[in-house]
Amino acid sequence: MNADLTDNARYVLQNRYLGKEPDGSVVEAPEDMFARVAANVASAEAHYERGPAPEEVEGAFFEAMASLAFLPNSPCLMNAGRRLQQLCACFVLDVQDSIDSIFETLKHAAQIHQSGGGTGFSFSHLRPSGSYIATSGGAASGPVSFIRVFNQATEAINQGGFRRGANMAVLRVDHPDVLEFVRCKHEEGSLVNFNISVGITDRFMEAVRKDEPFALVNPHDGRVAATLPAREVFDAIVRSAWQNGEPGLVFLDVINAQNPTPQLGEILATNPCGEAPLLPYESCVLGSINLAHTLSGEAPACTIHWGTLRRLVHLGVRFLDDLITVTRHPLPQIAEITEGNRKVGLGVMGFADMLIRMGIPYDAPEAVATGEEVMAFVSQEADLASEALAEERGLFPNFAGSALADRPRPLRNAVRTTIAPTGTISIIAGCSGGIEPIFAVAFERRVLGTTLKEVHPDLAPLCRREGFELTDELMQRILSTGCVRPIGGVPEPVRRLFVTSREVPPLQHVEVQAAFQRHTDNAVSKTLNLPADSTVDDVRDIYLRAYQLGCKGITVYRDASRKSQVLAVECCSRRDVCID
Repeated sequence: MNADLTDNARYVLQNRYLGKEPDGSVVEAPEDMFARVAANVASAEAHYERGPAPEEVEGAFFEAMASLAFLPNSPCLMNAGRRLQQLCACFVLDVQDSIDSIFETLKHAAQIHQSGGGTGFSFSHLRPSGSYIATSGGAASGPVSFIRVFNQATEAINQGGFRRGANMAVLRVDHPDVLEFVRCKHEEGSLVNFNISVGITDRFMEAVRKDEPFALVNPHDGRVAATLPAREVFDAIVRSAWQNGEPGLVFLDVINAQNPTPQLGEILATNPCGEAPLLPYESCVLGSINLAHTLSGEAPACTIHWGTLRRLVHLGVRFLDDLITVTRHPLPQIAEITEGNRKVGLGVMGFADMLIRMGIPYDAPEAVATGEEVMAFVSQEADLASEALAEERGLFPNFAGSALADRPRPLRNAVRTTIAPTGTISIIAGCSGGIEPIFAVAFERRVLGTTLKEVHPDLAPLCRREGFELTDELMQRILSTGCVRPIGGVPEPVRRLFVTSREVPPLQHVEVQAAFQRHTDNAVSKTLNLPADSTVDDVRDIYLRAYQLGCKGITVYRDASRKSQVLAVECCSRRDVCID
């Protein structure tokens, strides 16, 4: 089978994924890559007495990837069947309050980055700046200073020639240095290898609601270091996010209320894009189903083919569980907890494309309802797939004592579903990223130092269906603005369907995210791309609504609030760094 790849997909594959000779010449075709990955991952089947033959599974894996209906995370595409054999995307590492722990963790992060993974850290255990250090008689420099050290180390590491490392720094909202943390990326170009998020607690949000004071506590000795009005802290976070997209929020109590293995500890951080809250030294594997490949009929009246989606969910869960079996973990402590919990993150991409082909505008109530229906189905089938694997292979070792121990049917995987951003794999698949609306109908994307032009593949066919031909002049106007809604002459049904991220009302973004989160075990990565004229109050409303609806995190980016942007029409994507 020859993969139906766009020119942009082939460019990304040739520059980042396909095998090369020492002189840089490409020696692997995309189909060879899919065959390599399928054979390597399916070899896990030989480890189990029950189940299908490896060659049978290998064929199914290859067909799913080559048809672009399902793709695993980037480290799998890069490393499967090669020397590194490190196939996980997401890691969280532990940072304790000692020089030994800090620099041991930094070494571990370097090893993970070198293998293609991204790392998340909570710096909340570190004592605040100015604290007395008994061993030296000096004063602590605080979490932000060490985040800068980690950033510089990451800058120096090229991940096997593929990409630099990506990081997430989380600091609890009750840490005395929280305001310094909130401001640490105000200067554009600082901490370029980190996304930052404030770890929000229920107690803090209650204090914000009641306009009460809130205590900042030194984690070293448990003493109250200061008391500030909660709304003052919240407003500082909101204003900073409005200014440049940082920080995001991670709702720690919401996450830990759904922690499947609380007996192993508390979750304090996430992976770089926020979709995988993990225990210290835990990793997670990711894969995404292209929803545009689960439709039947003709656009814009397509319907969901539930049998196809069911088959892909079961295949995806098996693929990801096999992936854990054959991966080579970079550290023994990562192997222990990852294999003990066997968390897999099956998600979706191409949601916006699905809506367009079904004739549903992203900003309509039907979009929220469709998202909820799709993810409820994916979640239900992923659970059934994991239950079947538990019967076939055994349940995850940490099942006893877990929050899932009372289930009538045990599971193979502590976590089954995750919504990742699918940054580069959605380019390979030629679909919209994750559950985002389309960024623009036509736009320029900066990838690997070059600019790629993209036009939504459904635009011209749907225009022709309406008896309208796009002229070169009209296409240039669309490319310059990214939008069709304001352009006269384009048929109304087309303008209605092709709604871009900046045209979606902010709270509709949150409603869509919450709909998926209600049926996702891990978290949902979504960036709320806002128009340049959005206000601080808009951001405040988004953050409050996300918490009220039970989201596990939230991120915003206001168009043109940074000089350097990943996507452009003259516009934007918020997260600086992305691993999928």
